[in-house]
Amino acid sequence: SSVYETDPVDAVEGSGKFLNAVVLIDTTLTVHTLLDRALAIEDAFGRERSEPGAPRTLDVDLIVVATRVADDESLKLPHPRAHERGFVLVPWLEIDPEGEIPGRGFVADLLEGIDTKGVHKREDLEIIL
Repeated sequence: SSVYETDPVDAVEGSGKFLNAVVLIDTTLTVHTLLDRALAIEDAFGRERSEPGAPRTLDVDLIVVATRVADDESLKLPHPRAHERGFVLVPWLEIDPEGEIPGRGFVADLLEGIDTKGVHKREDLEIIL
């Protein structure tokens, strides 16, 4: 997706704005292997883990993996709060108008019920994969 600048949500006091994007991929990896790869990407970019909601260099979340469900200590799928977060839904809708969160509904419909005024597209930034 495009890059979106967003107000902090559930972040420590004094946190600055965040940059967010959504990436869709095709994979044959298991959800836990995919999670391990996401964590390795964070580590490669110097991610340090401290208190929840603290500023960070990079945060890679798995939102949905097809219709797979996971609920264990290391992974919850679908992401338990994605359906209420504009910084997830706005960029997702941009690249996948038919996107759906299993058990929650279509991204377009979910967006109708949340505040997105703190989500702003950054035309001056792009992600190159």
